[in-house]
Amino acid sequence: METGCEVALSGNVSGSQSHVCAIMAKSRLELNFVRLLSRCEAMASEKRQEGEWRLEKFVGALEKMLLLIKEDTSKPAPELLIEYSRKVDFLKGLLEAEKLSSSTEKALANQFLAPGRTPTINKERTPVTKTVHLQTQARCTGEMRDELLGKTPLSPNDSGDFYPRKRKGSTSDDKQSAAELDAVLKHHHNMQEKLAEEMLRLTQNLKNNTLAAQSVIKQDNQTLSQSMKLADQNFEKLKTESDRLEQHAKKSVNWLLWIMLIFVCFTFISMILFIRIFPKLR
Repeated sequence: METGCEVALSGNVSGSQSHVCAIMAKSRLELNFVRLLSRCEAMASEKRQEGEWRLEKFVGALEKMLLLIKEDTSKPAPELLIEYSRKVDFLKGLLEAEKLSSSTEKALANQFLAPGRTPTINKERTPVTKTVHLQTQARCTGEMRDELLGKTPLSPNDSGDFYPRKRKGSTSDDKQSAAELDAVLKHHHNMQEKLAEEMLRLTQNLKNNTLAAQSVIKQDNQTLSQSMKLADQNFEKLKTESDRLEQHAKKSVNWLLWIMLIFVCFTFISMILFIRIFPKLR
């Protein structure tokens, strides 16, 4: 480490200096984690034999080391920890997807995998996990196509790449299979066009229904607003008439009281006059 830093300083190369100093800033645990992660990514990108157990064990060790790094006092930046976790989760999900029996389930599981965004080591131009993700998707798509067409499964060649096994037969069989493949692809293309047209029609109907419902709701809101205005006006009129009726009732009670008082006074005066005019009989 120190020798590399001295060489970088003596060469006055700022990029190499920052790279070496960044390596020195990493702890020994993190360096071992990066080496093991790079090794796991390389193993994931290669063709593995059935019953291969090393990658699964290495990924388990990566999880334990990642937990130790998170608990370490000299842990890296949070963004780097997130990237480490992302790559470990990708490798773990890749192993779990390979254990599935159906190619459809494998393809669906691979769609939910999130590869790393940055290279693990400086030698990489693009993240290895992203390359592995693309390779896995292509392989799952090929397996699904073969299951759909009833072909034999893909077999790896010496270099580890997948190529379809050649069927035994004449050239006419190959042409017939190619014609069948074209017919199936054309059929699927037509089905996709019909589905797109149907979805477009349903979307247009939904839009028309939404506009009609919006118009009806707008009319109902206007009617409700007018009804509320009329109700407010009627309430105000009712309140005014109630006040007038109350005042009228108060005036009626006053007049009746005065009439009764006048009647009583008139009766009293009449009695006195009657007594004065008509004396007692002897």
